[in-house]
Formats: sequence, structure tokens, C-alpha cells
Amino acid sequence: MSSDERRLGDRILAALELALEQKHLDVAEHLSRALEETLTRFGGPDAVDHRELSAAMLQAFERLERLRRDAHRLP
Repeated sequence: MSSDERRLGDRILAALELALEQKHLDVAEHLSRALEETLTRFGGPDAVDHRELSAAMLQAFERLERLRRDAHRLP
């Protein structure tokens, strides 16, 4: 296991991707919030997060948005 795969955010992202593949919207919603929390937690409550989202994270959030639209039958 590489050092990147041991980070909490990477593990949550992997779980989010699996939930999206299986179309578990409720689980994916919880995992996306957990992922966002891990990204903003670094540096304390007053810190400004300057890290950019990875391509994989952006794709996961886009897939989540599509799943939301599909679940609610939105265009």
C-alpha cells in the first residue's frame, strides 16, 4: 500500500466511487460529505484550504450529481 492510499481522504474517495458504481445515493451523499470534511479539516477551523481537488475527486462529485439528477428525475 502506498502512502497516498493510507490517507483517509483517499480511502473515503474509494468508498465513494464504489457507492456510485452501485448507485447507493444515500451512502454516496454521506461519503461525499465525509470527503469534503477531510479536505477542509486540514489546518484548523480558521485555515484557508489551498489544495486543489484531484481529477478523481472531481469525477466522483460529477458522478454524484448525475446520480442525484437520475434519482430525482431532473434534467
